[in-house]
Amino acid sequence: MKKDLSYYMARSYRKEVVKDTDEDGYVAYVPELRGCITTGLSEVDALENLRDAMETWLSSALENGDAIPEPDALR
Repeated sequence: MKKDLSYYMARSYRKEVVKDTDEDGYVAYVPELRGCITTGLSEVDALENLRDAMETWLSSALENGDAIPEPDALR
């Protein structure tokens, strides 16, 4: 089975959202995808933006042939 963007987007990656202590809003990131991080004015905004960030991160990794980690099994 070829692993494409839809395969990875359907995986259960852990998503973290924390209050931004320097600015108003929140920071959201995926620990398994190093550098996949974004912000939003609310937790919901940050998570919505994180979906776009994940698509960009994963698309870039697929295009460049970079290794893509599987979701952390220890959740």
